[in-house]
Amino acid sequence: MVIALIALTAMYYAFSKNLYEPLDPSSHLGVIVQYIIIFDALLTIPFGLYLVKFFNPQTERKYFKLAGARILLVSNAMPLGIVAFYWMGGYKSMLWVAAIAAIAWYFSKPTIGKMEQEMKPQDPNEENY
Repeated sequence: MVIALIALTAMYYAFSKNLYEPLDPSSHLGVIVQYIIIFDALLTIPFGLYLVKFFNPQTERKYFKLAGARILLVSNAMPLGIVAFYWMGGYKSMLWVAAIAAIAWYFSKPTIGKMEQEMKPQDPNEENY
């Protein structure tokens, strides 16, 4: 979250002082930047949300390491989306990508209830929905 705030502050300052030329979102480079950020969000957010369940930690120490990795994976699209939003001159689609990453970051924060639920042993005969 701190990295996203730093990116937001720096890009807003650079945008307001006209320190760079905004990138056209429909240009070749603009489309490539959009693809990179969208594919990054499409890959890292679901993997980050599934990370703890995939590795099934047995100790609290291992759980908190995986929870930290999950937060980093899920939230990395947030500063990228913010930077792309300002770099493309206020292109709102990149702000939506950052918002989706922020929502995923909110739901991936480790809590006591979530830790107990994710660390309890899974019964292979029990149905999971």
